[in-house]
Formats: sequence, C-alpha cells, structure tokens
Amino acid sequence: MDVKKYIERDPAVREMSQMRETVWINPRLLPVGITEESLQSVVSDKDIADAEARLGRFAPFIAERFPETRKDGGLIESSLDDIPSMREALEREYGCRIPGRLLMKMDSHLAIAGSVKARGGIYEVLKHAEDLAVAAGRLDYDESYLKLASPEMRDFFGRFTMQVGSTGNLGMSIGIMSAALGFKVKVHMSADARQWKKDLLRSKGVEVLEYDADYSKAVAEGRRLSGLDPSSYFVDDEKSADLFIGYAVAAGRLRTQLEEKGIVVDAGHPLIVYIPAGVGGAPGGVTYGLKRIFGDNVHCFFIEPARCPSVMLGIATQLFEKANVHDFGISGRTEADGLACASPSGFVTRIMTNLVSGGFTVEDRRLYDYLRLLDRMEGKRIEPSSCAAFIGPCNLLRTAASREYCSSHGLEDGKLAGSTQIVWATGGLLVPDEIWEEYLAYFIL
Repeated sequence: MDVKKYIERDPAVREMSQMRETVWINPRLLPVGITEESLQSVVSDKDIADAEARLGRFAPFIAERFPETRKDGGLIESSLDDIPSMREALEREYGCRIPGRLLMKMDSHLAIAGSVKARGGIYEVLKHAEDLAVAAGRLDYDESYLKLASPEMRDFFGRFTMQVGSTGNLGMSIGIMSAALGFKVKVHMSADARQWKKDLLRSKGVEVLEYDADYSKAVAEGRRLSGLDPSSYFVDDEKSADLFIGYAVAAGRLRTQLEEKGIVVDAGHPLIVYIPAGVGGAPGGVTYGLKRIFGDNVHCFFIEPARCPSVMLGIATQLFEKANVHDFGISGRTEADGLACASPSGFVTRIMTNLVSGGFTVEDRRLYDYLRLLDRMEGKRIEPSSCAAFIGPCNLLRTAASREYCSSHGLEDGKLAGSTQIVWATGGLLVPDEIWEEYLAYFIL
C-alpha cells in the first residue's frame, strides 16, 4: 500500500513512521451527545447491562472453580490503587508535572488470567457456553450456574472447541476459562508471545499452535482452521462485539470504586485515563464504557509502542484494519509483546474515531525503566507492556500538541489540579518469579 500521502499531510503520522515517541491528538473527537444515536446502534447500554447480569449468573461457577475469587463472590475485579510515590518519582526522574491524583487500575492482577483480557476474553467464553447449554436444554437462566461445574456439563462442553489467535494474554484468558468449563481449546500464538505464557497454557491442557509470524497471521490462521470445524468457535479479537462489551463492563465498576474513594468526576474534576493498546479491543471497550458513563468529562488516551502504533495509525489515517505498521516502514517488533499487533481491529477503530482523545507512543527502553521505578517506589509489578501507560501522565503537559488539547478542552491548571489520572495496568499477575528477575535486570540503551 502506498501510504506516502498520509505521512506527508499528518505530522503525527510522519513521526510515527519514524518510530519516534509521538503525541497524536484526535482531530475527529466529538462531544458524546453528537454520536449518541449511532453508537447505541452498535453497542447499547442494554448490551453492557446484560453482560453485567450474565457475569453475575456465572459467579457461583467461577467461585467454585477458582477459589481465589470466593472472597468476592465469584466476581472478577481489580483494585484501584493510589500511587503517590510513583507520581513523585516520575516527576523527579523525568522532569514532568503530573497534576491531580494519580491512580493505577490493577487489571494486571485480575483473578484467573492476570490481565485485562480476563474481562473480555472470559466474558466471551462464558457467553458462548451459556448459549450452547441453553440451546441444548441443559441450562435455564433462572437456575444456579453452579450446575456447570458438574461432570455431565464438562462432558457436554467437551464436544466443542474454542480457538483464538493471541500474542499471549488473550490466549491465557480464553484457554484457562475454556479448559475449566471442559472445552477443547486451541490457542494460535504469534512469534511475539512469551515462552512462559505458552508453557502455562499447556500446563492447563490447552493446545498451543506456534507461528513464526506476527499476530495478524496467527489470527488469520486460527480463524481459517476454526471455520473448517463445525463444532469450533473462534474468539475473534479483531471483530468481536462480545469481547468489546465484556471490556466495557469495567466502566461501571470503576465508577463505583471512584465513589468509594470520594472522587468526583464532573466538568470541574475531569478524569484522564491512559490505556495500552494492541489490536484495540480492551482499550476500546473500556473507553466506550467510560464515555457512556462520564461523557465529555473523561478523556481517554491510547498508549502504543513506537515500534507498533497500529491503532493510532488506523484511526488517524481512517484506513482502520487496512493500516499495517509495516507499510509505514515501522518494524512491529517490540518488547511490549501484548501490544505487538501490526494491524488494528477495524470494528474498534471505527467506533473510537469520535471517542478517543488521542494517544502517546513510547520507546521500548522506557518500559523497563518504568517497571523498575514502580517496583521500587510502590512495590508493584506489572508487565513491560502495561508500563507503557506511564508515558501518558508524563507527557500530558510536556508537548505542544497535548498542551493544546488541554487548553481547547478546558483543562486549565485549576481543573487539572482537581483531576484524577488513571494508568490502566493490563497484565502481570501470572508472570513467574524468574521472569520478573529478568525484567528487573533488563536494560535497553
């Protein structure tokens, strides 16, 4: 594809094509009210409410099969943590100013799968299992879903196969929950996937198919092979509305957590959220949910590796799923393995066109610097790809483009002083101890 015209006319796209750290401000952002009708026709508030109810129905089963969730009654949710020492360290180490309160949404430590993918991925598996069981007359919506833990139901689900293409974390969420229900599972993993994630899946009885190619190839091959088997269901990270809805449920739960902390979100107290993006599903779903609840008082920014900014390219150029980083001369090779998606979801980039505020790209070397700093200052460990989010609050007031965004959206110093900024941690709980030691000792010059 000839992308020269996009590079020539958009300075941010040009910077991305040079694999430089870039701030991209979305010129197509619109007030939520203008997009209300069209967005509701794609994913409605009722869809999100139905997803929340479905997760509630499955809670007894989840609590039974995953004891770590029993304290929360089978609810898969993460904490919202203040990180004041990290905020001070970022300001000191990087010479930046981070106004307001800085928190971290700990989806890195979601039970079962240890990543944000535990939201959308597990939700889609559960929805498919419910659909199959109800259609076969083996389950009623009003009976206890603890029934799904029985040997008979495991035998029933064993007739079916779940498949997914993944760089790692989505594969773990699909694989672990599918295996717990009794499904046969095949996870197609790209060359970027970490070995320990493949080993963990195999230990759960999941069949892992490895590809010496990028994420897009793993997805395409998984989709093709699944299509050849009538008993197989493919979880399509590039196109799935169910994944998207599962992620969107996070917004309502975050609202509750903010209220419990006494945090107000309104025009005078804006909410600013930074979410790492790979193919776009998780950050897109979370952003959609947040905009449904907080409207124009929330500002969501995607964070991507400088070596693989496919989601931002997809929206900035309006090429959507046809945007491929390789066409822009970008390597696609990054230490942020969970974000190594050469092309984005067309479904998500279209929805996000008028909702996401913009994005920041980050050089790989910073991922490990942030990782060590967070470990030292807060005693928290999240994956390198999760650490990408810290570039957001560091650079919000450091570049002309992001300062202009703040100015044009009424985020003057006074309002920013009363703001809440959230970095969304997307993975880390299941990382083995020996891998943490490698991460902490790894430097990129």
